[in-house]
Amino acid sequence: MKLAVAGKGGVGKTTLAAWIGDYLARCGRETWLVDADTALSLGSALGLAPQNIPPPLVLDETLIRERVGSGFINLSPEVADLPERLRVRLGNLSLLVMGSVAGAGGGCACEANALLKALLAHLLLDRTQDLIVDLEAGVEHLGRGTVADVDGLIVVAEPSWRSLAVAAQIAGLAAELGLVRQALVLNRAPQGTTLPDIPGLPPLAASFPLFSSLSERQLTSPSVLQLSQRDSIDQGCRAVLNALADPAACDAGGGPELQPPR
Repeated sequence: MKLAVAGKGGVGKTTLAAWIGDYLARCGRETWLVDADTALSLGSALGLAPQNIPPPLVLDETLIRERVGSGFINLSPEVADLPERLRVRLGNLSLLVMGSVAGAGGGCACEANALLKALLAHLLLDRTQDLIVDLEAGVEHLGRGTVADVDGLIVVAEPSWRSLAVAAQIAGLAAELGLVRQALVLNRAPQGTTLPDIPGLPPLAASFPLFSSLSERQLTSPSVLQLSQRDSIDQGCRAVLNALADPAACDAGGGPELQPPR
């Protein structure tokens, strides 16, 4: 499956991307996580030390100009070698740090955008591994159409009107791009939370409470993995993946039918 994770800033979308990637990897599936967020926090959420997280592709001006040029830019650059060259491998899980043009500053935004779009398209269309893309906050990536080819969209929200209103906006923009397979995930939700009547929200796939083990760890470690409530997290991840499953793909053996995590 190729999935994108979106939501308002601070709702926990990076945490959920790390949880789902870790779950799929422990199920024995080769899984790639792409950090396409301005905050660039997916590596630390996986427990990587700062020195082991590569700089984002969006800041590699030498590589960008080598592949895309400047002035008259190449909109179809060669990128097939970049995933293996740039990834950090953690068993079945691979991390690719792309970054976002919105956080790249000045200089070569058009060139960087061309390379990022080409690489993301290659990962979505030309490779068979499971792929989870952690998008920047809001709707910027969807507005540029860079994730129109994903199999499904996970929209993360907190139990607040503003967060859910942004979730509905993201869902609507994705639907305009033809991305209609969507799932809403409610994070840090007290038990029994009832959703308000906000038009356009995707179907609710899972609710995650505020896990005590994560709260206790946050001041001492950025990692969101190996929590004592991992069984509950796995159950929620499985519900999200099942909500976005393509029945035809499952029948062909390509869907998220998973062996139990190890």
